[in-house]
Amino acid sequence: MTHHYVGDDLIVRKIEVGEMENNVYILECPATDEALLVDGCFEPEKILEGAAGTSIVGILQTHGHGDHVQALPALKEKLGVPVHAHPGDDYPIPIDNQLSDGDELSFGKDHVVKVIHTPGHTPGGTCFLTGKHLISGDTLFPGGPGNTWGNTEAFKQIIEMVETKLFSLPDETIVYPGHGKDTTIGAEKPHLQEWKDRGW
Repeated sequence: MTHHYVGDDLIVRKIEVGEMENNVYILECPATDEALLVDGCFEPEKILEGAAGTSIVGILQTHGHGDHVQALPALKEKLGVPVHAHPGDDYPIPIDNQLSDGDELSFGKDHVVKVIHTPGHTPGGTCFLTGKHLISGDTLFPGGPGNTWGNTEAFKQIIEMVETKLFSLPDETIVYPGHGKDTTIGAEKPHLQEWKDRGW
């Protein structure tokens, strides 16, 4: 398994699954091998294979859309760990820990993941920040915010979330989206007005 990012304090594994090319992430503490799994998308066996060598202590969900939860019941059954998600979305299994904006989750040696509630793509849309690493789900991609399907209010909401909660982060913050390639806050921030003008 090739690690997507390797630092002294954190390893990020990125596993692409399903026909929609969803990204599943493993946030791993090198000192303890404890890890958090982000988004039970598709192909649970492939996800578990990609997480080999870690000790998964929890599953985090960025949102409840079908392409992000297909593997969730199987992963929950096999791993037996708590599922953490915002109650604004529906899930195929009960959520063990309902997240709120500003919550913090601990794992490994001194690792903390901060919960950032970013509704717009879905009511329960959530990003997860640890150090300089932001798991953005379907809230922020290279080139713009997540889809709001022509809903003016939802677009206004997601733009506000991106502008106030994500673009306030340091430019060097690495953004790991729910589909596709990574980007950074610094690379996306200059394009905010373009997104507002185009309306999607």
